[in-house]
Parts: sequence; structure tokens; C-alpha cells
Amino acid sequence: MSAAIPLTVEDRFAIKDLLVRFAWALDTADADALAGCFTPEGVMIEEVFEGDPGVWEGESGLRRMVGYYAAIPGFPGRQHYAANTLVEGGDGRAQAKSFALVTECLREAPHNVRFCGYYDDQLVRMEVQWLFARRVLRLWDGEVLKRFPGYESTATRRRQPEMTLVPKTPPRSSKTD
Repeated sequence: MSAAIPLTVEDRFAIKDLLVRFAWALDTADADALAGCFTPEGVMIEEVFEGDPGVWEGESGLRRMVGYYAAIPGFPGRQHYAANTLVEGGDGRAQAKSFALVTECLREAPHNVRFCGYYDDQLVRMEVQWLFARRVLRLWDGEVLKRFPGYESTATRRRQPEMTLVPKTPPRSSKTD
């Protein structure tokens, strides 16, 4: 049995760059770039709203996710941040956990914090790049706060009506014909 090959410094930088590419792609509605952050069978799961997880699988599902968010009134101006990232793994596989924060910058201050939570990622190295195999977004409650009295269970949060939109047109591609 051979020894596990640990993550290198270059791997860690590449994983951090992937987190940033995802945020830029989502916040600029670039469906091509966002789909390119995942393996072909990759999945994004939003475990934020009670009984209504958002699940987007494969390239077409991830493109629909970009269209879904781009169609939400007020989404332009939001910025997604991933910070305090803990990465573990080796042999071409990694797990990452990052704090997630979403701000809303709509023309004039004050700007708002729209979301606090965390990402729980499963990553794989495919050829020369790291990609998400599975990315889960969760609220900052429940399991991560179970050691604090009164925070053992998940808070109920319902999807706002304006977030139930289904876009009628696909998101614009960043590719030129």
C-alpha cells in the first residue's frame, strides 16, 4: 500500500482560486464560468430553506442555477464571499469548509449583509485543475452550533416569494460565436 500524497501549497492555492472563481461567476451571472468550476456530474446543494433545498446537478443544472439567481429581483449587486477556509485531503481529493457571507451593494450605502453560513465542499483534482464534485451551502446554525446551549437545532427559514421565480430565458453565455 502506497503512502497518501498530501495536498501541496500549489493545491491549496488552486482550491482557493476555485472558491473565488465560483463567487465571481455567480455574482456576474456567468453560467459558463460557474459550470466550469464543477466536474461534469458535479452538484450544488443549497440547504438553507426549510423543506425546499435547491439542488442543481450536472452542467445543465448548474446553468439553470445561474439563471435562477439572475432572475431574482435585487440579486444584481450581491457579492458572495468564502473565507476562513479549512482544506484537508490528499491523493487528488479534498474537503473544504468555508465561512459564507453574502453582501448586497445596491447603489447607495448602507449596504446589507444578506446571508451568513458556510460551504461544505468535496473537491477532486481532474488533470491539471481542482473542481467541485459537490458543494453544499448551509446556514450558520444547527450542527455547527450544537455545542452552544439553545442552538442545537436548525432555525426555520422559508424561501421568500421573489426567490421562487423560474427564469423563462437561459442565462447569457460568456462565449462568443
